[in-house]
Amino acid sequence: MKTWWLRISRYALSWWPGLGATVGLTLVTVGLEALKPWPLKWIVDGVITHPSHPTNLSWLQALPGGSTSLGLLAWLTLGTIALFLASEVATLAQQYLSTGIGNRATYALATDLFDHLQYLSPGFHQHHRSGDLIRRVTTDSSCIKDLLLNVYQPVVTSLLNLVVMLSVMGRLNLHLSLIAMLITPLLVILIRVLNQPMATSAYAHQQLEADLMAVGEQTLSVLPMIQAFSREVESDQRFRQVSHHTLKAYLQSILTQLQFKVGVTGVTTLGTATMMVLGGLEVAQGRLSLGSLLVFLSYLNALYEPMEALAYLSSGFAGAAASGRRVLEILDQPVGVDASSHPGYLDPVLVKGEIRLEQVTFGYRPGHPVLQQVNLTIQAGETLALIGPTGAGKSSLISLLPRFHDPWQGRIWLDGQDIRELDLKSLRSQISLVLQDPFLLPLSVWDNITYGCPGASREDVLAAAMAARADGFIRQLAQGYDTVLGEGGATLSGGQRQRLAIARALVKKAPILILDEPTAALDTETERLLLSALASRRRGRTTIIIAHRLSTIRKADRIVVFSRGQIIESGTHGQLVAAGGYYSRLLSLGP
Repeated sequence: MKTWWLRISRYALSWWPGLGATVGLTLVTVGLEALKPWPLKWIVDGVITHPSHPTNLSWLQALPGGSTSLGLLAWLTLGTIALFLASEVATLAQQYLSTGIGNRATYALATDLFDHLQYLSPGFHQHHRSGDLIRRVTTDSSCIKDLLLNVYQPVVTSLLNLVVMLSVMGRLNLHLSLIAMLITPLLVILIRVLNQPMATSAYAHQQLEADLMAVGEQTLSVLPMIQAFSREVESDQRFRQVSHHTLKAYLQSILTQLQFKVGVTGVTTLGTATMMVLGGLEVAQGRLSLGSLLVFLSYLNALYEPMEALAYLSSGFAGAAASGRRVLEILDQPVGVDASSHPGYLDPVLVKGEIRLEQVTFGYRPGHPVLQQVNLTIQAGETLALIGPTGAGKSSLISLLPRFHDPWQGRIWLDGQDIRELDLKSLRSQISLVLQDPFLLPLSVWDNITYGCPGASREDVLAAAMAARADGFIRQLAQGYDTVLGEGGATLSGGQRQRLAIARALVKKAPILILDEPTAALDTETERLLLSALASRRRGRTTIIIAHRLSTIRKADRIVVFSRGQIIESGTHGQLVAAGGYYSRLLSLGP
């Protein structure tokens, strides 16, 4: 994490031509700032104090009226206005360019962060709140913009200003210039004392902001349950509590920054007051002209501004560091599964769908295996049913096939190839999956069905919907297949969402079909019709069905019974009934 700023900075370096232009505009701005005090000096020394034309302004004599005091005053006033206008234009152009680069870099970082999140394992997402992750993408990714605008740009501008101002001030009065620099050690002490508290408080505030967003997201996502159990007051209290802690963290962060800024301002004010006294004595003793003192004090202000800016970098850097740390915490997370250095690619035409698990052991927490030494072969085109008590390891097993996770031990083969040696996208393209929770997107019904196969023909979509027993209710929707669903398919019943998920899996036409509790939300008649339709669609596909309803799996080619992560029975419906084991006892309890 110590070099986080180096890693983040590469997003800004992609736009190096624009960065070069901002540096050029910075040079122009610094040069104009250095020229600003001189018209005032010439007015005081050459027009007001000594009306006789000074020799260093002889070049103005060529201008109309330049030989008179009034004409000289007019030209110097116009020069002052021109310098200020030119400086403002250069500053605005610099800010426009740097802000544009900062925003482009922010969006690039946010895109990479979002892309990385999509490849992290389901286990990672189960242990991280969505609200927190969203904030890292939408808010914390702006750390690169903060770094560019609040750190890098002030550094370049301030250093150039310091070099120019010190050079000019040294030529005006070296003695006073050296005294003016005596505040530097005080600024360094302030930075060393307050930098770490600023960074710590900024990170704490960022974390609590993420907690607040996560609580809000969690509450709104389960609002029907909250209302059903009348828990609105408790939810509100929870949000208020987190909000209160967030506010305290914010105020603490602001307080440390204000302490720092007050300290810096106090030091530079003390330096300015000292210079005014010493400069006044120099003028009184005739060693310095009044115009030169005014120029010197103007440059002193211009000198202390970049020194303050450099001191304030600690504040800007602390805020960017807090966000950068949160961004890199995600980018440094390893993806869910390791990719092969030389992955193989599956030819969809040649995939048969034979699956073999060899001594597979897997779990979610070290020392707590969910699957233990599982050996199982599923023949190509076979329909295999998995049953067993909740927590036996059925869903964990099917999560290994598309490599949502990799086993701790053992191997999984597809048509004789180790799936870890296959390209991940190529592997998953051969698997159609219906999960326990039928995830739907707030898109049209058509888009949801074709989500895994965007180029599907109308005939294929309608056939899949009919096979899933979904075509009837879809046509009754307001816009039929063009109806846009609510968030998570909230406008549909549980059974309707499940049938859309089945249609989505069927339209993909993958050689391997995995159905995890496909009829859990269906009534008995709809289940019977759906299973009858699926029977014809499963032909030629390797199909794995997980179900607690025995009626769903009776006609499977083979039934495998799981208990405590191990296979305890395997056979056809008739064989398992005759064996009188776990399956037979389940059958006696009812359908």
